[in-house]
Amino acid sequence: MTADEFGDPKGHRIYADVDGELLQEDDTAEMIFDVPTILEFVSDGVTLEPGDLILTGTPAGAGGFRTPPRYLQHGQVVTVGVEGIGELRNRVVYRSRLAA
Repeated sequence: MTADEFGDPKGHRIYADVDGELLQEDDTAEMIFDVPTILEFVSDGVTLEPGDLILTGTPAGAGGFRTPPRYLQHGQVVTVGVEGIGELRNRVVYRSRLAA
């Protein structure tokens, strides 16, 4: 996908669910720093290459900030997405440090 195909980086739904339960949702227009500002800051110190990812944080509702706190458990499936880009889905796997 090109930047032209994606369009304005503001106004896209971002979300996260665990086992199909929506736990976080917001809009890219609500980000503290807009995408051009983030790109300018990062590219000032790093040469960005195609395929690079810039992690920007998370919408309200992250596990440790919930009341009561809620943390991911082994076997759960986490889905995150950005409207217009797609989804990423992963199963949580905990391995004992002793098993390595």
